[in-house]
Amino acid sequence: MNSDIKKRLVVALDLPTAEEALKTADELRGLVDYLKIGKQLFTATGGDLVVKLQAKGFKIFLDLKFHDIPNTVGAASVEAAKLGIFMFNVHASGGFEMMKTAVERVRDYAEKNGKAKPLIIGVTVLTSLGDEDLKKIGVKNDVRGQVELLSRLAKDAGLDGVVASAHEIKAIKEICGKDFIIVTPGIRPAGAASDDQKRTMTAAEALNEGADYIVVGRPITGAHDKARAVETLLG
Repeated sequence: MNSDIKKRLVVALDLPTAEEALKTADELRGLVDYLKIGKQLFTATGGDLVVKLQAKGFKIFLDLKFHDIPNTVGAASVEAAKLGIFMFNVHASGGFEMMKTAVERVRDYAEKNGKAKPLIIGVTVLTSLGDEDLKKIGVKNDVRGQVELLSRLAKDAGLDGVVASAHEIKAIKEICGKDFIIVTPGIRPAGAASDDQKRTMTAAEALNEGADYIVVGRPITGAHDKARAVETLLG
């Protein structure tokens, strides 16, 4: 496997139990460095699973998409940082003050306790949404316009980057700079079903566009031979 690609691949453990997550992680040891824990798994297992996976050598992206008043998100962000994760996210649509508070609280915690500050990224527009979906919830911009607006806001608030589909990567890099991190979900093997994702690309295409990290879930975790699925996906 291309070692550069390995450094960018995050496998989403969208699974219901700690047992399944730990089994899958063991099957992926040596193949991937990063795992994503989302709402389903974290709600079922809490922070204990994060600790266990980190003890196995994995770096964790905590995908809980915090979105609330600034004080609440700031407090939740500190608790996330206490777990020792390498990255977590907030919804950019929560606004400038919410994102800025998250950054400031986490930075203060890290400095006072001699800890590394995790990357904090903003969710722009979910890859399950298209232009018509945004219209239905009263958003006047099309997807690209909304992603660009929220990316600017996230950068101004001090976030390290954003979550966005591969289709918006080049525009975001032009607006926010090449060092602004872009995490890209919606990655599918060529010819595979897109499931509930609407804005997808292959791993190679996304990396070619400039993605810093690519997130892959079901094509790997749903495969009988997960190691082979990783190899097939990334080449």
